[in-house]
Amino acid sequence: MIACRLHAANSLARAAPPLEHGGRLREAAARYRIPVQDWLDLSTGINPDGWPVPEVPGTAWARLPEEDDGLEATAARCYGAPGLLPVAGSQAAIQALPDLRMPGRVGVPTVGYQEHAQAWQRAGHTLVRLADGVPEDDRGAGLDDLDVLIVINPNNPTGRRWPASTLLDWHARLAARGGWLLVDEAFMDTTPRDSLAPYTDRPGLIVLRSLGKFYGLAGVRVGFVLGTADLREALRARLGPWTLNGPARHVARLALTDAPWQEATRASLRRASSRLAGLLSDDGLVPTGGTELFQWVCTAEAPAIQDRLARQGILVRRFEAPPSLRFGLPGDESGWARLESGLRCPAACASGDASGQAAGETPEIRSSSSVAPPLAPAPVPGAPR
Repeated sequence: MIACRLHAANSLARAAPPLEHGGRLREAAARYRIPVQDWLDLSTGINPDGWPVPEVPGTAWARLPEEDDGLEATAARCYGAPGLLPVAGSQAAIQALPDLRMPGRVGVPTVGYQEHAQAWQRAGHTLVRLADGVPEDDRGAGLDDLDVLIVINPNNPTGRRWPASTLLDWHARLAARGGWLLVDEAFMDTTPRDSLAPYTDRPGLIVLRSLGKFYGLAGVRVGFVLGTADLREALRARLGPWTLNGPARHVARLALTDAPWQEATRASLRRASSRLAGLLSDDGLVPTGGTELFQWVCTAEAPAIQDRLARQGILVRRFEAPPSLRFGLPGDESGWARLESGLRCPAACASGDASGQAAGETPEIRSSSSVAPPLAPAPVPGAPR
């Protein structure tokens, strides 16, 4: 049973500070005194050769968005889903879904996209940290202690994948007790056959998709919640009308219809990801994991490598725990050549360069922790929210 709960004003006092994310290019430009336009940004895991957006008709800007424009039907066909709800990026759903359940025990990956954990804790749920996102082991032990399980498939930044059969088994065990399995498939578009989208008419199974990564359209903020009709209606009521603006709906509908571009892009991303893995390995940075859109390297030298590359105007994502770097894909041959040169440049050649930094000066980029941050104080039982 879905129960909507409103937050009291004092819940803001318990909110954790904003999490760090990739793509903070202006911050890096200021720290290293290198103009924004001179950077090679590999920090986000977004397709650098995204879907080519055509001119948006003036009516999309001038009229209120209308839900009978074909977007929902187009997205459902593309994903093979029985039904879905468009939202302003999957982040909107991540923040709203925890309010549709009474507080319970929620399993979240220790290493992964931490907005999930923060949103569920902010809503008063008890977090259960799961090593590599697995409830104790691959047999699903520990599920009986959870009300909700969050799975990021494939995981970001580790790249770990779970087969559909395993996830469906976990879902069945949770759903039998009224629980949820929430699967974040932000990086699933490169391997759609592995998606749980076709099964989302099953109560308690929720899948999130978006256009940000594969389509390279992070700026339009378009996502979808795949789930049962009652879940979608409850979330729709929670979010209110016009969750997507008109131009975003127009662009999303066209992109999701473009099957030839999708197939060609899946092939090109596979080649690019393999090329990136080889380039990193040749430099001694053998990837620990990854997807078609990024490679993840665990190394104790992560801070030094990030700084060395940043001094050359190359931005990569660093995580503190475990010490690691995530490398996105260069968008053209000049970017590939620049990354190769940057990786092979010794620390000395990256000091006191054209960025204007004095030799030895370290304008450190803030790291992003892929591991769970310390828990915020738990809400006092019975206290207003």
